[in-house]
Amino acid sequence: MSSEIKKIAVLTSGGDSPGMNACIRAVVRAGIYYNCEMWGVVRGYDGLIQADFKKLDLRSVSNIIHRGGTILKSARSEEFKTPEGMEMAFRNLKERGIQALVTIGGDGTFKGAYYFSKKYDIAVMGLPGTIDNDLYGTDYTIGYDTATNTVVECIDKIRDTADAHSRLFFIEVMGRDAGFIAMNAGIAAGCEDILIPESHTSIDNLVKTLKRGRMQKKTSGIVVVAEGDEEGGAIEVARKVKEQFDGYEMKVTILGHIQRGGSPSCFDRVLASRLGVAAVEGLLDGKSKMMAGIINNKIVYTPLVQATKQNPELDPDLERIARIISI
Repeated sequence: MSSEIKKIAVLTSGGDSPGMNACIRAVVRAGIYYNCEMWGVVRGYDGLIQADFKKLDLRSVSNIIHRGGTILKSARSEEFKTPEGMEMAFRNLKERGIQALVTIGGDGTFKGAYYFSKKYDIAVMGLPGTIDNDLYGTDYTIGYDTATNTVVECIDKIRDTADAHSRLFFIEVMGRDAGFIAMNAGIAAGCEDILIPESHTSIDNLVKTLKRGRMQKKTSGIVVVAEGDEEGGAIEVARKVKEQFDGYEMKVTILGHIQRGGSPSCFDRVLASRLGVAAVEGLLDGKSKMMAGIINNKIVYTPLVQATKQNPELDPDLERIARIISI
């Protein structure tokens, strides 16, 4: 391990995800284990600019591994995108002697960290904290497993009322640019169809699927729609289907931010812990402008530029399986 880095700060930025607190805990405890002084930045990059720092010790991160959200708060900062904002952030870090920064978040968080480190003498390490699972260089992002389980639980409950009233529900889930939540939750919940950004949406084919189900005596149905679907979300899909098919009473449910909250799953707690330790160890080994991720159950480090510019691919076999088992 390198002996040059003695002070490390950690922040969370962008949308919150379950497991961020577990990740903060791991970063802080790993840093202390390796004799580093640990600092938290409140409200992401805005906190860097406004010098909203607090020193963290072992007790600071006690009893948070099970909590959703983030004890460091989160925000999206327009000011950090300006030269003046970055200059102020760097000055605040230097005044405290902080030499490295761990950023927990998604695409926007990593882009900010990369340009900041490129411009100033600060080592940075990104950790993938986003429910969408849409970062290259890791099989799973922190919060994705919990969010998907939340969606499945919601669909299971909605199916009860759909069956009771012979209704067709269109359920919109998060995934502006990626259909990981929609696809996996849709398969797990036994949905009639799944609409995702990665694939062309054919309303005609969807209507054919629904009509076939009616002929097979189906009295209710669930269609999952990722918010980034090309048709414009569940409300628009439901409207277009209704124009061609009136075999069901139709309802739309938008799950929204319920997917971000709640206690993280066991998987997300372990993933966050592994990646938090990997972030500190990577920095102490001299790595910077990298994201710590997990591929084939092994820790890997991917350049931040690559993690944000390349999109992970949804397994095409999942679409095939979804078609087969939805008949």
